[in-house]
Amino acid sequence: METLLKSEKQEVKISFDAPFVIIGEKINPTGRKKLAAALKEGNYDYVRNLAIKQVAAGADVLDINVGVPGIDEVAVLPEVARIVAETVDVPICLDSANHQALAAALAVLPGKPLVNSVNGEEKSLKAILPVIKEFGVSVIGLTLDDDGIPHDAETRVAIAEKIIERAAKLGIAIQDIVIDPLVLTVGADSNAAAVTVQTIRILKQEFGVNMNLGASNVSFGLPDRHTINQAFLSLAMGMGASCAITDPIKLTGTIRATDLLMGRDSFGGRYIGHWRNHQPRETA
Repeated sequence: METLLKSEKQEVKISFDAPFVIIGEKINPTGRKKLAAALKEGNYDYVRNLAIKQVAAGADVLDINVGVPGIDEVAVLPEVARIVAETVDVPICLDSANHQALAAALAVLPGKPLVNSVNGEEKSLKAILPVIKEFGVSVIGLTLDDDGIPHDAETRVAIAEKIIERAAKLGIAIQDIVIDPLVLTVGADSNAAAVTVQTIRILKQEFGVNMNLGASNVSFGLPDRHTINQAFLSLAMGMGASCAITDPIKLTGTIRATDLLMGRDSFGGRYIGHWRNHQPRETA
């Protein structure tokens, strides 16, 4: 199954059989005080630099979130999305629960962006899915509902099925739905990653749908988070995940290596190219 995203100049294919798609996570003010301040001040040069650095590091798509307390998302999200789209060539992932902000941003973006996200809550389904249908874009579906995040794979799969069915009633194809099986920290629940991996396995088997991960959540609160993130990404990719919202600066190498080992990188071209491009430069 293929989910196609487009910018004005590039097309990105999300598919289990294609190289893993990296969605750069850094244009998100959560836990990033400098970005939050820049967004409040309208300092979009800082945003431009984040976009350029992530694409240079290997990001195929850029996630954009402007959720700073007190900010007018309906005004700011389309402005930031437009600036990023003018700065880099990759497709955009609009990250907001505000359906009005999403509609305003989709109205100014070229191509076919991705929306992050809808979930199984009734208010989310009713607010977000009509916007997805109106603009003909793709959407990430989170496997949570009015009861929160389930702690078992079967309930998460049932929520994914609900999202897929509700979208189908509006004429949204399953190809335009990317399910997020959700990742919780193993620091609080040692079975959390196993449940996510099991959810991925069932979703791939029953629906063949593309799947996204917020990969770094798995290591929250633990030492040496990077090692845990690397191991989890490789496990999830092998089970069927096809994209992740993550840090391309830290994790592109791991993702390229996993693609190579899974036979998705002919003669290691992408892995070797990334390695060469990120070797320290000698100075005279």
